[in-house]
Amino acid sequence: MLGTVVNSLSILLGGLIGSVFKNKISDKYNETIMKALGLCVIVIGLKSALLVNNILLLIICVTLGTLIGEVINIEKGIENVGAWLESKISSKNGIANGFVTASLVFCVGAMSIMGSLESGLSRNYSILYAKSLLDGIFAIIFSSSLGIGVCFSAISVFIYQGIITLTASLMKQFLITSVVNEMSAVGGLLIVAIGANMLDIKRIKVGNMLPAIFIPLIYYIFKSIIGI
Repeated sequence: MLGTVVNSLSILLGGLIGSVFKNKISDKYNETIMKALGLCVIVIGLKSALLVNNILLLIICVTLGTLIGEVINIEKGIENVGAWLESKISSKNGIANGFVTASLVFCVGAMSIMGSLESGLSRNYSILYAKSLLDGIFAIIFSSSLGIGVCFSAISVFIYQGIITLTASLMKQFLITSVVNEMSAVGGLLIVAIGANMLDIKRIKVGNMLPAIFIPLIYYIFKSIIGI
């Protein structure tokens, strides 16, 4: 869990630093910065998504995972948490948008998945340490545009990556390289969707797609049980 703790603290620190500059940068520059970040996020996502080995499994995972997410309505839950935080602090701070956007960006992706898995499987925190540095920088930029809500995404990261780390330690025999790669590919595709949202291309409920990341693991567990 050490890597996850460091990652969460880096986001919190970066968010606090960036929020200091929020009112000192004009909306015109904030919008341009967010669009530039959106392009970067898409490239990061494509880098992972294009490494997929089983395209059919990717399609099934995204379809089934999104269906599950829509039924549960995960995105709405994340938005409600952001709205609750906003109501407790100040409705004028725009906390919900920063919280939701940053939570999805920091939680979804290859480094988040693989770093947490490495942490749980072998207590190797190198990936999460590298992610901490990147997330800290992103948090500064995000919070300068989106506000203090970005800081609260550190809670999402701690819970999300913590669960993956603990799960990995309990399911070592199933988390082979091919499973991790497919999970990362799905996560990469979701990051592309986040980038599309940041560019205002088309609003995609990425939060409702989160279950798709874990479908490859379920698939391989089922596959090993029935002996295919």
